[in-house]
Amino acid sequence: MTRVTVINRTNRTVGLCRSLFLFCLLTVAALPLRAQTNASPNASPNASPPAPSEPAPPPATPAPQTPAAPQQPTASPQTTAPASPQQPGTPPPAQQPPTQQPGQPSSNPDQPTETIKVQVNEVNLIFTVTDKKGKFITGLKRENFGLLDDGRPPLAVLRFTQQTNLPLRVGIMLDTSSSIRQRFQFEQDSAIEFFLQILHRGDRAFIEGFDIQTDLAQDFTNNVDLLNQGIRKLRPGGGTALFDALYKTCKDQMLTLQETGAVRRALILVSDGDDNYSRVQESDAIKMCQRADTIVYTISTNISPSKDKGDDVLRQISEATGGQPFYPIKLEDVAIGFRNIEEELRSQYHLVYRPANLKMDGSFRTIYLQATDPRYHVRAQKGYFAPRPLQ
Repeated sequence: MTRVTVINRTNRTVGLCRSLFLFCLLTVAALPLRAQTNASPNASPNASPPAPSEPAPPPATPAPQTPAAPQQPTASPQTTAPASPQQPGTPPPAQQPPTQQPGQPSSNPDQPTETIKVQVNEVNLIFTVTDKKGKFITGLKRENFGLLDDGRPPLAVLRFTQQTNLPLRVGIMLDTSSSIRQRFQFEQDSAIEFFLQILHRGDRAFIEGFDIQTDLAQDFTNNVDLLNQGIRKLRPGGGTALFDALYKTCKDQMLTLQETGAVRRALILVSDGDDNYSRVQESDAIKMCQRADTIVYTISTNISPSKDKGDDVLRQISEATGGQPFYPIKLEDVAIGFRNIEEELRSQYHLVYRPANLKMDGSFRTIYLQATDPRYHVRAQKGYFAPRPLQ
């Protein structure tokens, strides 16, 4: 009886030791998770499990010491402030934006950038040279011309080009008033043929009709088919507001052009020159063309043997802007006028210079350009308006 009692007590003691060992093992394994969740500074993962009151049997002796060793590196980050894990629900600390040094561009793409506007004091002058018979003269050099800007020689001539191929920005303005109804279709055909011949890669054109109002049938494009469609959409009828139409076209179509380089701006005005509805004066329309650096060529639709007031108006507009008037003798000559303009646009000179004593006051400055050879006649714009200071 005594031996049986000792065996039962020993088994009961071994079971108690194993239970205590498993409890200590689970407690030590749970310390890292508790430290991340509660961030308790009092949690000590290095605490050794309590020693059993009685020695454990040989099979269980190596197991209790193995799980306690890896706990030291796990708990060491808890004692360093920067590495302490953030508690749930706590917002991250606000980061200070980097200090931007003066003169450095901002790295924030949403922040508006400052645009610096530079005003270049250069004059782009397009002109044509003819002989006494009106034949175009090409192949001349810079030293074959004399130039005065506002009565003074230029400070410097920057560029001089013969037979310039600068991109062309050209518009045709067709008078659609009742006075030209009988010859309107022929004018349409001549305008379409002109576009087919003149437009090259890089050129753009528009078509517009006008009576008492303007009708932009097709805006700037290089597509001749679209220009053809725009011309065919125009219908004649109504009065004539020539000066209003010219003023508005130069202001809205030419003055607002946004170009990265130099271009040639030209208008071809097909009309009889009569005006009975305009609110602006002829001089106002001419000034707007000069502000827009636009050459105006005019083709008269008056085929009567005698010239009238309208023909004089067309001549004044052309000469003031550096263009030329054409007076067809018969209706078929309208097409000849378009062909002459086409030839002239491909026979022009381009001169870029820096004027002397240029004042940013918006005043009108005269241009006097002539060939040193008296046999030649130079046709250029009469002047330009000085720029105003940038705001």
